[in-house]
Amino acid sequence: MSRYYRYRLPPWARKWIIIIERCTLPLLIFQLIRTLLFPTTLDVIILAIFVLLFVAFYQEWI
Repeated sequence: MSRYYRYRLPPWARKWIIIIERCTLPLLIFQLIRTLLFPTTLDVIILAIFVLLFVAFYQEWI
């Protein structure tokens, strides 16, 4: 089985992956500030999701 390769995707899917990848860091920073100011369980869960998504893009798992 071959490894996931983002350039084999259709152009519209690659475009959405690039858009999501570019928006992840600003959303992560915003969520971190929000979690530090008003910590709730939902904010911590959303922050964890953004951190995992950012790491996945950084390590090129997605």
